[in-house]
Amino acid sequence: MSDTHPASDPHLWTVILAGGVGSRFWPVSTPRRPKQLLPLASDKPLIRDTVERITPLIPQERLRVLTGAHLAGPILETLPELGPGNLLLEPRAAGTAPVLAWAAAEIERRDPEAVMVSLHADHVIHPPEAFRALIARAAQLAAGHRRLFTIGAPPSRPETGYGYVQLGPPLEALEGDAHPEPGNAVAQFVEKPKREVAEEYLASGIYLWNTGLFVWRVGDLLDELQRHAPEFRELVPLLREGATDEFFRVAPTISIDEALLERSDRVGVVRATFAWDDVGAWDAVARTRTPDAAGNVLLGDAYAVDSRDSVLYADDGPVVAFGVDNLVVVRTAGVTFVAHRDRTPDLKQMLEKLPEGLRTLG
Repeated sequence: MSDTHPASDPHLWTVILAGGVGSRFWPVSTPRRPKQLLPLASDKPLIRDTVERITPLIPQERLRVLTGAHLAGPILETLPELGPGNLLLEPRAAGTAPVLAWAAAEIERRDPEAVMVSLHADHVIHPPEAFRALIARAAQLAAGHRRLFTIGAPPSRPETGYGYVQLGPPLEALEGDAHPEPGNAVAQFVEKPKREVAEEYLASGIYLWNTGLFVWRVGDLLDELQRHAPEFRELVPLLREGATDEFFRVAPTISIDEALLERSDRVGVVRATFAWDDVGAWDAVARTRTPDAAGNVLLGDAYAVDSRDSVLYADDGPVVAFGVDNLVVVRTAGVTFVAHRDRTPDLKQMLEKLPEGLRTLG
């Protein structure tokens, strides 16, 4: 598949969501070293993979990283080609709706015709060429249809931890456009279904995983928020006036899905032509890294003997697993963590029961 030249669309911008408190990959991840700074999908930190995936299409001067002030230093150390001007530091953590609205307003002041691509810093996507081609196509559709687009990934398993998008009717072709991907309207969003429902979705062919990858004109996002999200009706003008501190003092903590996408009648979806995974918990590493012949994923100084389907991570002395199946074993910073793979999505609940010093590792 041919790639797209970075200069092909001078109005294309990208923002990368890179906040988070670092709990899902404890004990390796901490508030000061959350998962996006860890090499969980490759030998590079997740955020490095994310930047290198998009910058052939959108140059770094039109790239913004949304994060907290406490992560500014670590992110710039990880991405030394970026500068402080590439960072948008959230006054407080407030969910994806406020921060994406803020980013859209900041970009709109610089480029009123901008189309914004919203990425997460912890996704695994292959091949990158197909990703860039589809993002470029979604940008064309967003500009042409004036809709808010999400990228939907065809499900490969009955996943209960993801949201789903139900495909609506195909959109009308743009004038003079013969591209085979016209995009679809969204019929509905469904959050984290039960397993039997997820199995039905998998078999139906009309439900896609909601990847959280979004493409829209910045002005359309702000207009739709003002129109459909009562929580933001009086707040969007503050952003457009540059009153960021005042906006964040009163903005609700809410996701963009709940605040807008589930309410708006102008949401579209484009089917992903690439493999996608959300590195949400330790169990995901078994999907994103190449296992050995017994299904084990070994990171660092780790050894598996007569063991199967386990994830071993060691950066603080060796870890040896013998005669075990379906475990996650992590050794780091003087802490050893052992869990069944099925329980790793529940890590937040476990951390609530630990002493604070152990939870945060300082």
